[in-house]
Amino acid sequence: MKRIAIVEDEPAIRENYADVLRKQGYSVSTYPNRPDAELAFVTRLPDLAIIDIGLQDEIDGGFQLCQYLRAKSATVPIIFLTARDSDIDTVVGLRMGADDYLTKDVSLPHLMARIAALFRRSDLLQEASTESEKLIERGKLTLDLNRMQVQWNGHTIELTVTEFWLVHAMAKRPGHVRSRQDLMQEAHVVVDDSTITSHVKRIRKKFLAVDVDFDRINTVYGMGYRWDSAE
Repeated sequence: MKRIAIVEDEPAIRENYADVLRKQGYSVSTYPNRPDAELAFVTRLPDLAIIDIGLQDEIDGGFQLCQYLRAKSATVPIIFLTARDSDIDTVVGLRMGADDYLTKDVSLPHLMARIAALFRRSDLLQEASTESEKLIERGKLTLDLNRMQVQWNGHTIELTVTEFWLVHAMAKRPGHVRSRQDLMQEAHVVVDDSTITSHVKRIRKKFLAVDVDFDRINTVYGMGYRWDSAE
């Protein structure tokens, strides 16, 4: 049974989501604030976390919790579910390492679909880990599918699971333009175009941190993104 953690300070909202998820067959733990959630995560990590941003007296407690959880695991799916719908909050949330960012007006069927998509991706990762070692090498780039590790010119690039699959989707077919829809399918997420754009920007930034001349991910305006195979 998949274990989901809900971190939400409004009791009625928290229990409503928990009840719906339990009826879908998930095991659900709920927490009203960041300290309680962090204490629980020390003992056992959830299979997926749903986090609000404002938590009791901490206006950005959810962001802090996301950073804490991502530091403990690069692969646990994290969804922000919040009333805050500004572009700035969305970008910050994704930069913190969240896999998805939803506002509380999202329908329950849509939320269930997002959760199911993230769990399908997790299951695929587990299947991949049981197979023989898989390496993809594209010049300075090395993708290790077993270890979910990316290296650029010998330097390890710390990517979230979503970011890893986006790089994989582009790099496995250099020179081919991948639409945002293609990238969503490859990463097993259902998000809007702006979220994919934010993920790609963050990926570029991480590569540039180890190589200021990195220029392999190209935007093809109106179409999508392409991994440049030029060396």
